[in-house]
Amino acid sequence: MSEAPPVAMPNDTRTTTGPQKPAQEPAPGAPKPNRRAWLIAVIGIIVLIAATLYFFLPGLYEQETDDAYVDAHVVSIIPKVPAYVRQLNFDDNSTVTAGQLLIELDPRDYAVALAQAQANLANAESKLQEARDQIPVADARIAQQRAELNVAQANSRLADSNLKRLQSVSDVRAVSSERVDEGTAAAQSTGANVVASQVSIQAAEAAAKLTRTQALTAEAAVAQARAALAQAQLNLSYTKIYAPETGSVARKSVEPGNFVQPGQLLLSIVPERLYVIANYKETQLTHVRPGQPVSIHVDAFPGVKLHAHVDSIQRGTGSRFALLPPENATGNFVKVVQRVPVKIVFDDSADAQRWISPGMSVETRIFTLEPPRWLGLLN
Repeated sequence: MSEAPPVAMPNDTRTTTGPQKPAQEPAPGAPKPNRRAWLIAVIGIIVLIAATLYFFLPGLYEQETDDAYVDAHVVSIIPKVPAYVRQLNFDDNSTVTAGQLLIELDPRDYAVALAQAQANLANAESKLQEARDQIPVADARIAQQRAELNVAQANSRLADSNLKRLQSVSDVRAVSSERVDEGTAAAQSTGANVVASQVSIQAAEAAAKLTRTQALTAEAAVAQARAALAQAQLNLSYTKIYAPETGSVARKSVEPGNFVQPGQLLLSIVPERLYVIANYKETQLTHVRPGQPVSIHVDAFPGVKLHAHVDSIQRGTGSRFALLPPENATGNFVKVVQRVPVKIVFDDSADAQRWISPGMSVETRIFTLEPPRWLGLLN
């Protein structure tokens, strides 16, 4: 009995076209492709390029330093007169405005000194008026003495004329010797009166000069009294201490009842307008100029970014103004890169006042050129 040929089933995967060939395998020793290695290499190159851009490219258009801190023109409140503190009108860390009354000192001693200065001024002014009133009296006395001199001179001329007439008579028997003697005495007496009147005029003029000098002295005394009065008024005004600027109270070291002395620090006022002092290396200042924009990051508030600009660059490094500046001419020389303080002013001082305080550390970034826009993620 013969066998029937096989029938192809629908699900049979075998083909009936012919005998199947085995699958082609790679030749022994041929290199195998490794796509993972290529992918890692490409990623590494991209990371290297990104790191290069991040670390080196910003140096072409910006200069950065973390040697920076917030500063301000802090105002020190110091008394000008010694006194006891009567009242304080502020508290720790409170905000004050310009012209606000901060401290009231005991004014009683200075009020008494003011009253005494006023009395001294009134006394000096009265003496000045008295000296001025003596001037016309002295002038009148001079005029009187000059009038008496005129009378004495007239009498002297008359006596001299009478004596000359008596002496001109040729007959001695016509005029007695007694009359001649009386004429001579009268001439001498009137001459003496003239000399006395002249001396009296000189004395009156000296007295008038002395009176005017006394008036000048009295005027100087009045000026001195007025100066003393002004000083007393100033001392009394110094018993009230006002805020010279708007800001916040810091370093309060005074309490009611304390006795304060001139030069003693009572408190400090931190003004609203702050700025930053950034100490850049001298090699970083090649292209830094005033007016360039600055980005500031505050260490205390990492999420806060403040905008500012370069105000000025100090003419001198920090070491030049140190207590003991370096002397490179002695000993061995080691070149050290110096740092130069750069003053940076906030564009929005109110925002800066809200977040930061003097002494806080910050990081500053000065843009010497406008950065490329496509590098915004790197900033």
